[in-house]
Amino acid sequence: MSALGIIAGGGELPLAVAQCASDMGRSVFVAALQGIAREDVARFSHAWVSLGETGRTLSFFRQHDCREIVLVGKVARPRWTDIKLDATAVLKLPKVISAARKGDDALLRSFVEILEGEGFRVVGVAEAAPALLAPEGYLGPHRPSQQDEMDIARAIQIVRALGSLDVGQAAVVCAGLALAVEAAEGTDAMIGRIITLPDKIRGTPEKRKGVLVKARKATQDGRTDLPVIGIQTVENAAAAGLAGIAVEAGAAIIVGREVVVEKANAEGIFLLGFPQAA
Repeated sequence: MSALGIIAGGGELPLAVAQCASDMGRSVFVAALQGIAREDVARFSHAWVSLGETGRTLSFFRQHDCREIVLVGKVARPRWTDIKLDATAVLKLPKVISAARKGDDALLRSFVEILEGEGFRVVGVAEAAPALLAPEGYLGPHRPSQQDEMDIARAIQIVRALGSLDVGQAAVVCAGLALAVEAAEGTDAMIGRIITLPDKIRGTPEKRKGVLVKARKATQDGRTDLPVIGIQTVENAAAAGLAGIAVEAGAAIIVGREVVVEKANAEGIFLLGFPQAA
């Protein structure tokens, strides 16, 4: 088996993918994005690269016999004028900028096409690190109320609609009312807005209600941008008074599942993996 190449953005996910692949007996090489990826990627075979060093990054992957590449981690949309481009990047830039004008999903697809055009196979987390995917069913002892179940169904409808427009992957619904939807700010910031709302329309840590739902966009390539939750998600949901979190089973990632479940149990929050859309 060839080594797995990882283009690492920010957050814990690149580390989790690298560790999972290593635990499966596969060697990994991490191209860590300078100023974005976490410093502790250094525990894996790695090199630091900038966003504009396309040729150098591809060269590293070839040197380390990486035939399959996974793109993981948070990367804010760059200001093109701030990026120093190598010769390979200059050649690819017009295509990338054209895709960027069409939205984040199109931008990610353009990166996939560039990598595959250079002879690499782009894989998703589902293939590179399947143990990170959310399973179907409940994780932990807590269960949703009848109202929570109706809120989950409503939130799934909202997230599907958001995804079809390439807007976001998450929504919070409480007693049938949409309290927040995710856009460019990300899930943590979206949940943070809920705390500023009046108690009469949301839950509290003393009387929990409302649910967070995350699901993959219908328009997106599952190899590049699956929904993710982790310990921070649970802590934020608990602080916002939510009753639970539901994610799309097999199409969402749980980083640090054991500690996430433990924290949810301690806070009295349910965790649910709901079935993928037919």
